[in-house]
Amino acid sequence: MKLPKFLGDNIVLKITSLNAVVITIRLIVSVFIQRLLAITVGEAGIANIGQLRNVMVMLTSTSTLGTFSGVVKYIAEHKENKPELKKLFSTVTLFIIVGSLLSATILFFGSSYFSNYLFNSLDFIYAFKLLAVIVPFIAVNRVVNGVVSGLSEYKKYAKIELISYLLATLAILIGLYTSEIKGVIIAIAIAPLIQLIVLGFVFGKTLRDYFDYKNIKLSLGYKNKLLAFTLMSFISAFLLNYVEIYIRTLLTDEININEAGYWTAITFISKNYMVFATGLFTLYVIPKFANIHSEVDFKGEVLNIYKTILPIFGLGMLLVYLLRDLIIEIIYPDFVGMEPLFKWQLIGDFIRLCALVLAHQFLAKRLVKSFVITEIVSLVLFFVLSKYFVGIYGTEGVVIAHLVRYVIYFIVVLFVIRDYYKNRITTA
Repeated sequence: MKLPKFLGDNIVLKITSLNAVVITIRLIVSVFIQRLLAITVGEAGIANIGQLRNVMVMLTSTSTLGTFSGVVKYIAEHKENKPELKKLFSTVTLFIIVGSLLSATILFFGSSYFSNYLFNSLDFIYAFKLLAVIVPFIAVNRVVNGVVSGLSEYKKYAKIELISYLLATLAILIGLYTSEIKGVIIAIAIAPLIQLIVLGFVFGKTLRDYFDYKNIKLSLGYKNKLLAFTLMSFISAFLLNYVEIYIRTLLTDEININEAGYWTAITFISKNYMVFATGLFTLYVIPKFANIHSEVDFKGEVLNIYKTILPIFGLGMLLVYLLRDLIIEIIYPDFVGMEPLFKWQLIGDFIRLCALVLAHQFLAKRLVKSFVITEIVSLVLFFVLSKYFVGIYGTEGVVIAHLVRYVIYFIVVLFVIRDYYKNRITTA
């Protein structure tokens, strides 16, 4: 029996469906792991793990000088143009070398400072020295992921994501049972290395077709184009995660570390169900938007994405809300302080998804000014509103700030995109 034409021809649905399988498996495994971590290391341990995960995301930006979205965009545009790809990879290689050396040096010599600032303890110096060694692998892993995304190899992407996640989870289990929180920290730190090895096995042959290692000559042919993405990545990845670290520290100082653990736990749940959207953005949205040049086509594609994923996403979020008490009982026993956080986080995430679909136009078209303005508005809102609302509502204030932030962000993005197409018509 053949699938209806809508289902068979809808690439968004194909990617979403394949991602859904991967996400479902990940969620099942994640439930087990998060429960184990909650029972073993408690709220404080969950908060500390959240701090390290934010650092890891920041390193994916600094180690590559933020070239990921640029790699996705230009691979999508020039995948049949080998000379152009050679220029791209030559520049990216230089960016990786500089970014990795800077990141590794700062981590190694600042390990005492970072341990004390993030964990209020010198017990985690080893983690930052380990990360200094791992940084080049984080950079290469990130760039290769950009190649996979730019080629829209969504089946291989799903396979890579699933295998690397399961292996990284195994590393966390081994770390937890051998050294508890210290072992977990080490396992999280080496996760990018595990993913890079998986990437080599699954995607190595395809990568060799596009990346001629032997003929790469270091050059800066794409320097100006990629520097725009460096700026955008610094704001979206580095500053966002810095703000999250600040908020977690604020909750610890203003209330207690257990409350920081509750907020970290709800963000873990949020990030788990937002993963399928992230895959859609990198595999489909950026490459697709990069090749759309009219407002009519853009609106049509946005509506296609909305009508495909929003009902699925909305239904899933409704189920999460209705089952919130069961989720807490199963995943985070005794984390009863999480329950009031669900409604604000879920509504905020739904609006966030609507806004991010539109905002990926900035990355696809390298609209640096638009991206910077909207992201700074978003981050400043989150920073200021969180600090204000925590004083009134406690931990719940952070998720209220999350909702308000994305309502305003969505409106701002709509106006910026409308002006972009209006200006194109005026100058045409």
